[in-house]
This record gives sequence, C-alpha cells and structure tokens, in this order.
Amino acid sequence: MKEFVEFIAKHLVDKPEEVQVTEVEGERVTVYELRVGDGDLGKVIGKRGQTAKSIRTLLSAASAKAGKRAVLEILE
Repeated sequence: MKEFVEFIAKHLVDKPEEVQVTEVEGERVTVYELRVGDGDLGKVIGKRGQTAKSIRTLLSAASAKAGKRAVLEILE
C-alpha cells in the first residue's frame, strides 16, 4: 500500500524525488505519512481538497480488502 501512495504522489508533484511515505502499522489501523517538498503540498491536496480526498478514498477501499483501516496524513 505504501508503494501505491508513493506512486500517486510522485505523479502529482514537481519534485518527485522529495516524496516520502512512512508506514506506521498498528493492530487495526495503518497510518501513512506522506511528505512532499516545498511548494508541492497544494498539488497533493488539490483544489478544495478534492485530490487528497480521492487518494484517501482509494487507500481506504484498498485497505478494506485487507481487513484494516488506513489513515493518510499529508505533511510538508
């Protein structure tokens, strides 16, 4: 799942080499911390948050198949 989030983010930003995804796994929840470079935060969040919402929806759907809950935190 980490690679999935990383793949999407790298294709949205101007500096794909600065994209980092950290996975913190718990018993029922997995937290993904997405860090992007300076100036790329707006590209990942999108207009009115629609891009971030879409990424979170895809992540939730994919992780539900595995029987877990996923949370995406977007950081700069």
